[in-house]
Amino acid sequence: MTEPAEFWDRLLPAEVADLTRRGRPRRYDRGEILVREQVQCDAVVVLRTGRVKVTSYTAGGTEVILAVRGPGALIGELSAMDGGAYSATVQALEPVTALVTPLPEFTTFLQAHGRVAVLLTQLLVGRLRDADRKRIEFGAHDTTGRVAARLLELVDRFGEQTADGILINLPLSQDELASWTGASREAVSKALSALRADGAIRTSRLRVVVRDLEALRARVR
Repeated sequence: MTEPAEFWDRLLPAEVADLTRRGRPRRYDRGEILVREQVQCDAVVVLRTGRVKVTSYTAGGTEVILAVRGPGALIGELSAMDGGAYSATVQALEPVTALVTPLPEFTTFLQAHGRVAVLLTQLLVGRLRDADRKRIEFGAHDTTGRVAARLLELVDRFGEQTADGILINLPLSQDELASWTGASREAVSKALSALRADGAIRTSRLRVVVRDLEALRARVR
């Protein structure tokens, strides 16, 4: 199933022009923090190019990846709605360009465009549904199933068709994939080996080629 369009891609031309006028462009290098968890929200960020990871930390300091976002995604929307602190840390996985809009300007923008306020509510509901789905996956699937589910998500959102299969060219390490699936690095390594043995994927450093989508889907049924 194809992922729904991101925030920026759902805006009408007049809304794009108004939001662009209110914000400022900014570039982030790979590894740079866009927003930090528990810091008071002062701006929202719309990704224009590049991808980021959304993370939180346990009481023991362990990083947990909550999501990967790409071009068009809105960052900081929850905090913009309630005026609180950012609920997660967002870090660039590769060079990123973005539109950064101060919170007062974004609030005024929403007040001027009632359609966008409704759209934002729909996006938030979609993310809550996605979080619920992932919680069910944690209870219903083993590590291989959870890894397969995340690979299918990346195929839907970032996959590139090539002669060899569908390329997932994302700088996400096995440690980060383990964090995203709630498993150890060793368990993720075994899961990837099992998927290679199935003929579902071929892997190289920071690259995965999906050779057999049905074999991958079979792991999450």
